[in-house]
Amino acid sequence: MPNNTPDFIPKERCLCTLQPTRVGVNFSATALRELWGGRSVRPVLDFRKEDFLTIQRETAGRISISGVQDKISLRLDRNKLVPTETRGDYILKPVPLANYPMFTADIPANEHVSMQLASQVFGIRTAANGQVYFADGELAYITRRFDRDERGLPLAQEDFCQLSSRSPDTAGSNYKYDSSYEEAGQILQRFSPSYRIDVEKLFRLIVFNYVIGNGDAHLKNFSLLETPFGDFSMSPAYDLLATSIHLPEETRTALDLFEGDFETESYRRNAFYKRPDFIELATRFGITEERALQDLNVFDQQKDAVVAMVERSLLSQEAKAAYLALYEDRSRAIRT
Repeated sequence: MPNNTPDFIPKERCLCTLQPTRVGVNFSATALRELWGGRSVRPVLDFRKEDFLTIQRETAGRISISGVQDKISLRLDRNKLVPTETRGDYILKPVPLANYPMFTADIPANEHVSMQLASQVFGIRTAANGQVYFADGELAYITRRFDRDERGLPLAQEDFCQLSSRSPDTAGSNYKYDSSYEEAGQILQRFSPSYRIDVEKLFRLIVFNYVIGNGDAHLKNFSLLETPFGDFSMSPAYDLLATSIHLPEETRTALDLFEGDFETESYRRNAFYKRPDFIELATRFGITEERALQDLNVFDQQKDAVVAMVERSLLSQEAKAAYLALYEDRSRAIRT
C-alpha cells in the first residue's frame, strides 16, 4: 500500500461498492464513474471532525439540505472535497453528535451498506454514495446529489410531504409520519405520469425498508424528480438505514401500511406485518399478486448476497451480527 495512505483506510476494498480492489486502490472504476464523475478523489478529507462541527455552525440555515441529521455540503475542487455553501454536489454525514442506544459509531457504515444492498443486490436505483474519512480517521458517509442535470443545473424535486401539502404548519409536528404507505401510493398516482412503472419501484422500496429494519422511512424519504422531458418520476432512493439496530424499541415501520383502521386477518393474528399484508398493499397499488410475490421472494433468494456484503462492510463485528439478525427476522416475516 502506498506510504502516504493512512493505516485506517481498508486495504483491497472499494469504499463505494465494497468490492475487492488492488492494494492501495480505494475506489473502483465503477465508483470513479458514478460517485466522482470520472475524477480521482483522495478518500481522506483535509479537515477533522471538530472542523466539521465549526463548518456546520457557520453554514446553519444557509445550505439547502433537508432533514435534521448532522451534515454539510461539499464540492470537488480538483481531486479534493471542500465545504461549500452554494452549488454543492455532495452531502457529507458523519457519526451523529446525538448518542443512540446502540452502535452510534456505526451509523455512517450502516447507511452505506444499506444503500449498496439496495442498488447492487436488489436492483433499487439509489443516489450514488460512498465512504470517506476525516483527517483524524473517523469514517463518514457521503452521497452525490441527484437533483442536478448534466450541466450542474438544479432539477425540481418534490418529496411526498410537499406533494401532499404537509408541513408543520398544516399538519402539526408529526406531519412526516401521520400517513400510510397506501396513501404514499395514492400521492404517486396523482403526480407521476409513469405510475405503473413507478409504483413497482415504490413497492419494492417499501419492502426493502421493512426487511432491513428502517423504521424511519417517512413521507419525506420518498420523492419525485424532474425528468429531462419536464415531467416527474420516482427519484433515486436515499436515506436508507437499518435504524432498528440503533433503536431496538422503535416501531417496525415509520408508517402503517394501510389507511384508517384496516387490518388483514394475518395482522390481527400476528400483530406484525407478514407476506399477506404486503400482497394486500400491492393489490391496492394495482400490482398483480404474481408480481408482488416475485418482489417478496427475492429477499429470501438473495440472503447469501446480503450476508456477503454486510460482512465486507465497515460495520463493527457486533453491528454486523445485529444487522444480519434483523434481516433474517424480517425476511422470515415476509416468507409466509
